[in-house]
Amino acid sequence: MSEDERGKKPGHRHAAIRARHVATSFDAASPHERLERQTLPVRLTRVGVTTGFDLWARLSAALCRRLGWYPRVEPYVGYGTEHYSRLICRTVLSPPGPQSSSVSRGIWTALTVPAAHTRVAIAIDSVPIETVQVGDSEFYDAPDTRRNQSSKLALSDRSGFLDLVAEHQLEPGPHQVTYHVSRRSLAPGPLYTIPSSARIGVISDIDDTILVTQAPSLLKAGYNLLLANPTKRASVPGMSVLYSRIRSIDRNMPFFYLSASPWNVEATIRRFINDHGFPAGPILLRDLDPRPKTFIPSTVQHKQEFIQQLMADFPRMRFILFGDDGQSDPSTYAEVVRRYPGRVLAIGIRQLIPRESGLPSVKRTSTQPAPEMDVPVFYGTTGANLMKTMLPYLEHICRHGGPIIGS
Repeated sequence: MSEDERGKKPGHRHAAIRARHVATSFDAASPHERLERQTLPVRLTRVGVTTGFDLWARLSAALCRRLGWYPRVEPYVGYGTEHYSRLICRTVLSPPGPQSSSVSRGIWTALTVPAAHTRVAIAIDSVPIETVQVGDSEFYDAPDTRRNQSSKLALSDRSGFLDLVAEHQLEPGPHQVTYHVSRRSLAPGPLYTIPSSARIGVISDIDDTILVTQAPSLLKAGYNLLLANPTKRASVPGMSVLYSRIRSIDRNMPFFYLSASPWNVEATIRRFINDHGFPAGPILLRDLDPRPKTFIPSTVQHKQEFIQQLMADFPRMRFILFGDDGQSDPSTYAEVVRRYPGRVLAIGIRQLIPRESGLPSVKRTSTQPAPEMDVPVFYGTTGANLMKTMLPYLEHICRHGGPIIGS
């Protein structure tokens, strides 16, 4: 089917979906991390790294195109409500031919070459969306119909990323987003449409919370991320059962997964979540490409901004937070509780065992104890441990009590 035919046929049945190009707060620089706030040596270093990355990207892209490679789309995030969806994808260069459905080791995905400024046609359930470039923002960008303009193709940024908000009317439940670039077949991705009636959601860390990564040990974490067979990654015992039991309390309860891993491994993590029986949901990762104003966001910054985005996207929803005590999740979640009083229902902290934390067992109590908080915090080394204390509490709160935001 030609591009013209593909664009016209759905148009006979449905009006085109309006969308805007935005920059979310996920990887935006906080005020104290902006380039102009840094010392001269830091600014020079960041500019040098950014310039070096840009040079590498241009040279790599030129070489790939000489080899006959051309752009394809990697679909990432798709989530929203009946009224809008937030869509993120990336255009990268790859050899001719169909894309393999098997997942690759991290070392190969880390070497992905971005296809900058590539035109992408996007459709939701075969209905094309109208898109437009409206400039960059470093803060949460809520839907605003006054800023909509008409265009049939969206343009990815210099790192190949494309971030859109599409306004529409969709039934809650799973939908499909398709992305198309010239000379490639359609690239499908999931779209999770969350009903407005959903009042409780789950935000879960990935590394060492559901997926054994051994993040406190840089060498072990690097091996697991880059060299380990992605189909043989281990799940934290009992966590998929715990999450499934929580989902059974309310089938409308959405699950959001976050990690400081780069977007390149999104397909690997999605495959892991599916293979190990975790509830499906949007996966939000980190852009590791250095940029002059945002540079590379820290793990803490990335998670705080991820949660900030979801708090703004779903202002009437309360959240259950899951993390681990291997790095900074307890203190990060304590800051979330402080910033958003009444929005956090409970926190589950998975405690790392000695060989995961890299600490001798005689010295190991808690790698990162949680500060005092005004919400209940539950601890356990496995999903079964957490389930004993946390699940009864959540069942009682979800079914019998707890104020609803905005009611």
